[in-house]
Amino acid sequence: MKNYRRYQSDPFTDLLFNALLGFTFLFLVAIMFMNPEAKSGIIDPKAEYILTITWEDNSPDDIDVWVEDPDGRVVWFRNTEAGLLHLDRDDRGLINDTIVVNGEALQNPLNQEVITIRGVVRGEYVVNLHYYATETEKPVDVQVRLVKVNPTLEIVYYNTITLEQVGVEKTAFRFRINIDGKVSDISFLPKQLVSV
Repeated sequence: MKNYRRYQSDPFTDLLFNALLGFTFLFLVAIMFMNPEAKSGIIDPKAEYILTITWEDNSPDDIDVWVEDPDGRVVWFRNTEAGLLHLDRDDRGLINDTIVVNGEALQNPLNQEVITIRGVVRGEYVVNLHYYATETEKPVDVQVRLVKVNPTLEIVYYNTITLEQVGVEKTAFRFRINIDGKVSDISFLPKQLVSV
């Protein structure tokens, strides 16, 4: 009869091995949850100020906003970024207001242009409105709103400007941003920015 030797194991070694397996499993699970998949389509822009231009819902008329920063750089529909100025939405009346949801085309009635100022740069800013195109041949009332976002939401300026006919450019307002980020010296001295 053959002599079979049984390998005997120490219970302490078994316990250490099982603990090592458990820690390895937990480490791998933790690694998987530390780096979640990136969510596509989510934009989190940092903004210090938001300038919003709105006019009548469902209007086919096209109103454009032009903004000049303290260094003389101008943001408009053909130059959507200049320094810390960004044209986030260029509304063209009814032309670009159709969105597709679940395969169905829906009309977005809101007419709105949005410019964000993504940092505090001291100096004077000029905000102009331009009546770019019309289908109604009527004057358009445009609401202009400047909001300071940080540290809390504060409406700095709000007004309604009437653009009488196509081609009209008006300075909605000028304002200064101070070194501490406060808006001051709101004025209405006209300045032409439109170059088309």
